[in-house]
Amino acid sequence: MRMSTAHLPILAAISSFLLLAAASSADAEMLKPFKDELFSNQTVLESHDNGAFQTIDYQEMRDINGRDQIPEKRVKPAYVDTGVRWKAQEDETLQLGDHKVDVTRIGPASKQAFTVIFIHGRGGDRRLGSNDYTFGGNFNRLKNLAYANGGTYYAPSVKSFDSNGVADIAALIRYSSEQSGGKPVILTCASMGSFICWGITRDAESVKRLKGMAILSGVTDPDFTKSAFYKAKLPLWFTHGSKDPVYAAADQQALFEKLYKAHYPTRFTLFETGNHGTPVRMTDWRRVLNWIADPQAS
Repeated sequence: MRMSTAHLPILAAISSFLLLAAASSADAEMLKPFKDELFSNQTVLESHDNGAFQTIDYQEMRDINGRDQIPEKRVKPAYVDTGVRWKAQEDETLQLGDHKVDVTRIGPASKQAFTVIFIHGRGGDRRLGSNDYTFGGNFNRLKNLAYANGGTYYAPSVKSFDSNGVADIAALIRYSSEQSGGKPVILTCASMGSFICWGITRDAESVKRLKGMAILSGVTDPDFTKSAFYKAKLPLWFTHGSKDPVYAAADQQALFEKLYKAHYPTRFTLFETGNHGTPVRMTDWRRVLNWIADPQAS
């Protein structure tokens, strides 16, 4: 079909409209792009439940060996921007009532636009969630996303994955909410750290201060539907490796499917052939956190 010059103004108008719509959508998001060309261009192998469940192509040779200078120890320079470490990063010990919590904080101590808290797994501490070079630079991206958008990122050391650890993080959630003037707090937990997330879901006072939660390679809580978090219908995103030998992906997927069928706001990202640590390396923080901040926008 031939196109006359009369069509050009119409095409220009359509193009302008699409550009404005895209810009408006980006402006509405909590987190603006940061190195999306390196972290967000993931290939979707399978998608169902209206896109709520996605299987992502993961290849160790490409996503570890091709991404790292020293596999699993130091990512290539293109994946990081370490300026945030000198401008906005502090190690501190917070005395929160009866709770003393060691944290690495990136971003302002008060009046932040939002807060993200990451809970490490067994054998970790605050250094894991603030390391710029491990896990393919994914924590460096998280740090930059938080700081560049007026937020604060906390990587606390969790002393135990029991009720005492839950109480420490509940105190940090309360503190973060108070310091920000009630702005959103998003809790994220990896591996055994998910015990902390599930414990927090039962604490009604913490739930009042939370915007949502993400579980990376975590355990499954069969009683989640009895929790205050569930009753509040706060967004919940799971990410898992399909070959995780520590916590089976099928268990988390079964919980996701139960929640999805109940019209609960939830998402699941499965990394095909991924291992236990794969979600910490491969989770697209910008996509996950933006959805938690506003599930209706996507």
